[in-house]
Amino acid sequence: MVSGENRPYKQRSKICADPRMICTSLRRRLHYTAIAMRKFEMSDDSQIDQSTRTEIEAAVFRRLVEHLRSHTEVQNIDLMNLASFCRNCLSKWYRAAASERGLEIDYEQAREIVYGMPYAHWKDRHQREASAEQQQAFIDAQQRLAAEESS
Repeated sequence: MVSGENRPYKQRSKICADPRMICTSLRRRLHYTAIAMRKFEMSDDSQIDQSTRTEIEAAVFRRLVEHLRSHTEVQNIDLMNLASFCRNCLSKWYRAAASERGLEIDYEQAREIVYGMPYAHWKDRHQREASAEQQQAFIDAQQRLAAEESS
């Protein structure tokens, strides 16, 4: 396979049709983003005010949602197996954040915001049956998370 690192992102994703590879790339990006955010949070000399920081974080969220909407080949179970979150998790987090601010959004409304369409439509168009390998990886990942939380 030809490396697509020097090509624009959309071209790289066409070369890499295997959803596991896309998820690996997403996981790597999320990992480095988390590291950068922790370093930023730990620095006392930050010159970014809270309002600007919130705007930046909101922009990052919108970009992540748009990225997931444009990569429907990446299944939720793949995201769960590799990054311990999926589109449904984002929907729940969205709903919880709205609730914390006094806005009541039901789960289906939050899903539509994240998926860009009603969940039932997205599921009919894009969701595939999880393979036995994906299901086992999900069970293994859940067990690892449980073990980490208990230690």
